[in-house]
Amino acid sequence: MKLGPVELPALVVPRLGLAAFRRRAVVHLAFLLLALATVGLVLTVLIDQKQRAYQRYAQGFRQSLAEIVLQLRHPSGQLALLNPTMGAGDRDGQAPVLLPFSAIDFDDQNKAQRAVEMAGCGLRWPDGASLCAAVGANAYAGGFLYLVGSLESGPLAGREHGALDLSGVHRARVTLKLRGGTQTWIAPFEGAASADGTQRGRLTGFLGAGPQLPGKARPVREFRGWLWREGPCAEGSSGPDCARRTFYSIRLPVEAFQDALFDDAGRRARPVWPPADLDQMRVRVELLAPEETSAEATETPVAPATSPALFDSARPGASLALSLDRIGASLQPGETLRIERLGKQSTTIAERRGPELSERALPWLIHVMRLLPVQGEILGVGADTDAAEIRWLTASDEVATPSGRYRLDLRGDLRSLDRQLALEARPLAWLAAAMLAAVALAWLMVELGLIRGIAVLTKRAAAVSYNMQDARAEQRIGELDVADLRGRDELGILAGSLADALTRVKDGLRREQLRAEREREMWHAVGHEIMSPLQSLMVLHGAGDDPSHRYVQRMQQAVKVLYGSAPPSEALASADLHTEALDLAAFCREVAANAHYAGIDDVLFETTLPEPQPVYAEAYALEDAVTHVLRNADRYRPGGTPIAITLEAGEPGFVLLRIRNQGPHIDAAMLEQIFEYGVSDTAPQVNGERRGQGLFVAKTYLAKMDGSIRAFNVPDGVVFEMSLRRAAA
Repeated sequence: MKLGPVELPALVVPRLGLAAFRRRAVVHLAFLLLALATVGLVLTVLIDQKQRAYQRYAQGFRQSLAEIVLQLRHPSGQLALLNPTMGAGDRDGQAPVLLPFSAIDFDDQNKAQRAVEMAGCGLRWPDGASLCAAVGANAYAGGFLYLVGSLESGPLAGREHGALDLSGVHRARVTLKLRGGTQTWIAPFEGAASADGTQRGRLTGFLGAGPQLPGKARPVREFRGWLWREGPCAEGSSGPDCARRTFYSIRLPVEAFQDALFDDAGRRARPVWPPADLDQMRVRVELLAPEETSAEATETPVAPATSPALFDSARPGASLALSLDRIGASLQPGETLRIERLGKQSTTIAERRGPELSERALPWLIHVMRLLPVQGEILGVGADTDAAEIRWLTASDEVATPSGRYRLDLRGDLRSLDRQLALEARPLAWLAAAMLAAVALAWLMVELGLIRGIAVLTKRAAAVSYNMQDARAEQRIGELDVADLRGRDELGILAGSLADALTRVKDGLRREQLRAEREREMWHAVGHEIMSPLQSLMVLHGAGDDPSHRYVQRMQQAVKVLYGSAPPSEALASADLHTEALDLAAFCREVAANAHYAGIDDVLFETTLPEPQPVYAEAYALEDAVTHVLRNADRYRPGGTPIAITLEAGEPGFVLLRIRNQGPHIDAAMLEQIFEYGVSDTAPQVNGERRGQGLFVAKTYLAKMDGSIRAFNVPDGVVFEMSLRRAAA
């Protein structure tokens, strides 16, 4: 039998004081302090990192400017100052540059080489070749264009004096594009090899491109050039004909430069120097080898072929030794270098910026870095100045050159330094975030997995203790439900054990509460079942002079005293029946014949089945079930109408016993419910009869005999159908 829940008023939860949650507050405070300590540690490291970075930057800022000034005071730096637009040239050649000194001693190899190396003049190619095309700083030095360079070459073939055909000799060809015009010089090598394989000779210049000189060609008087092939053999070659370093030095007269030195009257004028269009000029230097020849037969005259170039300054791949771009490459991110040429009207000749940061820092981390304080006079300002308000550092210096004075202004952007520090601090920020996440996760595990569970247990236990003052205090413990706190950890095991114990206690309380009610129901069930045969005895011994009448009446009265109004469901469910083979046809015939003794008249029995019809049943239990159905049919049939009992064949192995009466139909929704305990359309009477127990008893007894019962409506009434299992004949 399933026990129903015990309805009790909800528990009143008392308000607990702070002392009950003291340890919980201590744990929360410990986690909060741990999180604050983590943040404080990270901020301390970041402040120290920013302090050191600002100190290094402030110390290196002016030192960086000093190094740039030192570079620019060197001749190579002055060359970069004098030629801010200096580049690697293009396919037409190289633009001449302005030298930081008046001229080059081109007749002396060592002096010329030292001058261009000291000035850092010229272009460099990957194969080791070089070229410096420049003019002197002093216009009155003659207005010449100097071409100094070197390359590696084998033995050189020189021109014989007076020879006009230059195709068989080594020669230099110089092309100058100036102010819309083009001028070309051809300069053959005139010299011979020495015994040790070295060579030295002159480059004699002629107007024209060659290789054939006109008959009366004369050298250009102001064109001067030398070529030296000296030194050890190049790597990978040996012998007297090996490749050696070849150095050349040429002074090229430029008529436009010389014409600017005199006015229309032939007097010396004060020229504008360097020429304003110097960077628009293009000079190209080619060193040509002897031309290759071919002949199809000995009788065929030799035909000239192409002349290979040992060197061509218009070829790509050249790089500058030093320029303002390279000086700007040493700047830090956020730094700006501005160079002004001082004079009556200062002019900015170059402005270079440091590189941009390749990665973007987190915006919030940049903001944090800017807000961090910096102590001391590390930025050249007072210690009381807020570092977050300082955004720029500036420094200035001057450089003097033969052509004038230059001022250098260096400005540093501290915001870029903050961004760079934010990039460097990003791993530390992720580490701090991971530590805070671990603290938060640990707090959640302790709070949700332990403290909150303990708090729930505390509140519920306090509620039960507080409500023990209730009149039903012994039942209040059953209201402490902690099954939702079960788990595999220590608290979950404790809560589970407590929940199991409380469940057992709760079930015990419920059983104790229902025990008395079950005892009353048992008496009621016994009284109900005794009342049916007692009523039959009252009919059999109804005469007043029958001595048994008085004792039967006393027995009936005693049962009525014990018989109450509760249903006997549990007593009937626990009844033990002993089934055996029973002739159902003889049984029904006897029930119909004796029905009038139970106050049920006009009960008819008929069967179309052969007799006997053995079934598994218990005679008294089946008679009780049939009698209850007959009483129900007698209650609803119209007066004077019979009740018919019939036997029919059912499903294989079963016999159907049908009891049919005329009368009103049963509501379709009630056809299943009428067999439940206590369901009846008639109010309970004083004597305890007709309280919705009869059909429940019939259904219960038939189920214990492996049978069933159902009801259905027919056109003129109702049929109750009992199904019983056949027994072996």
